[in-house]
Amino acid sequence: MLDIRFATARSASGAVAVVVPSGSPDAALDLLKLGPADLAECAAFLKDVEHSGSAGTVHTLPRPGRKPSRLLFVGIGDGNEAGWRSAGAALARKARTETSLRVLVPHDTAPEAVRGLAEGLWLASYRFSLADTEPDPLRRVTVALPATGAAIGALEQALEQAKAVVTATVLARDLTNMPSDRKTPAWFAQQVVKAAAGIPGLTVEVREPSHLAAQGFNAILAVGRGAASERGPRLVELSWRPRGAKRHVVLVGKGITFDTGGICIKPTSNMKLMRKDMGGAAAVIGATLAAAAMRLPVRVTALAPLAENALGADAMRPGDVVTHYGGLTSEILNTDAEGRLVLGDAMAYAVRRLRPDVMIDLATLTGAQGVALGKRTAAMYCHSDTLAGTLATAAAAAGESVWRMPLSDDYVDELDGDIADLVNSTDIGAGSLLAALYLREFTGPLRDRWAHFDMSSPAWSDSNDGELAKGATGWGVRTLTRWLETAC
Repeated sequence: MLDIRFATARSASGAVAVVVPSGSPDAALDLLKLGPADLAECAAFLKDVEHSGSAGTVHTLPRPGRKPSRLLFVGIGDGNEAGWRSAGAALARKARTETSLRVLVPHDTAPEAVRGLAEGLWLASYRFSLADTEPDPLRRVTVALPATGAAIGALEQALEQAKAVVTATVLARDLTNMPSDRKTPAWFAQQVVKAAAGIPGLTVEVREPSHLAAQGFNAILAVGRGAASERGPRLVELSWRPRGAKRHVVLVGKGITFDTGGICIKPTSNMKLMRKDMGGAAAVIGATLAAAAMRLPVRVTALAPLAENALGADAMRPGDVVTHYGGLTSEILNTDAEGRLVLGDAMAYAVRRLRPDVMIDLATLTGAQGVALGKRTAAMYCHSDTLAGTLATAAAAAGESVWRMPLSDDYVDELDGDIADLVNSTDIGAGSLLAALYLREFTGPLRDRWAHFDMSSPAWSDSNDGELAKGATGWGVRTLTRWLETAC
């Protein structure tokens, strides 16, 4: 992770970045302590490249034999947090071959600007590889500004907030990127135990197959039944319980460590990225760890139902009926609609045993979400205008995109089973909505205090894009953490 720190001195012999507000290149020149000839050169350069100051735009002016040796002019747009985040991401890529970078910012830079800049720098510099590759030379970024006292204190706090969220997002990305030959449910559970170790206020409980059977988590067991015994299912419960907390939030994340589709097997092309099918579980674990790192005064419980949906002699079959935790039954019409099964068990447990004030689930659940909203926007289902509004506001502030979808009762009769309470799949379309309606059956009295995010496509990026690195995005950690910060 990049070392990002503050300093008041502005001289530098290496690369220096200067922020450029939208439509105001002269403001960037005011930050440079250079002689008239050098300033004239910079002004001519900005004019020549037509630098508009749009967020994330970078132009480099080489200055061989002089100090600084390179000037990077980076746009921050209107100067909101999103613009600073884009600037940080652009600098992380443009300066990756530098050994160090100094960023010049105005004296009145706000804490949210520093948070955005740091998040962009850290998230865009993320790399995941199991190969023995050399890291980027860029290891240190110094943010130079003439602020002291209370102002520095607020900026340092913003930097610590950014670090907590990024650390959690990086963990979620690492978990999701890990190939599934290594990423068994037991391995995932071990990573959570390691991440939570030694943090006051955090506890972890891991339920193994024997405990799941004894306690009635039959759907989690059914989904994991086709996998080898050493790859058996787990239920991870990670709890952050600070003293004096008056509100309890339960976060539930789908944790299918690999999804073949089961007996209703997927085509090869649809199976290639199924190591990401536990992105929801990674996100809720990450958000809970971030809440603990930031010492947020809200009780948070993350539930990660983990299973590998494999093809095997004992794999669940179409026509089977499973009895969920709490007693609801589901007839299996499609073994590739397994995520809602494990979520149903975990949500029913949360309602009956944990009694939260709010429950939110995240799941890489349907391809229909991507058809409707594309690669960057998650589908949100929620009956409460207030809860949906605060979650959407948090997502926008955090730099993640959501769109509220209708949670209509028009198709609810399609979920009625002939030999069970519910069917886990239908053939009428509206796949994302029907999955949400299915999950709603497990919310009990929390129906109006529950939100569901279908985030299958946003969990993965096919290329470097802004603060996203190619591969797992860790989608949801930033949204959930920002919501816990502001709404709880």
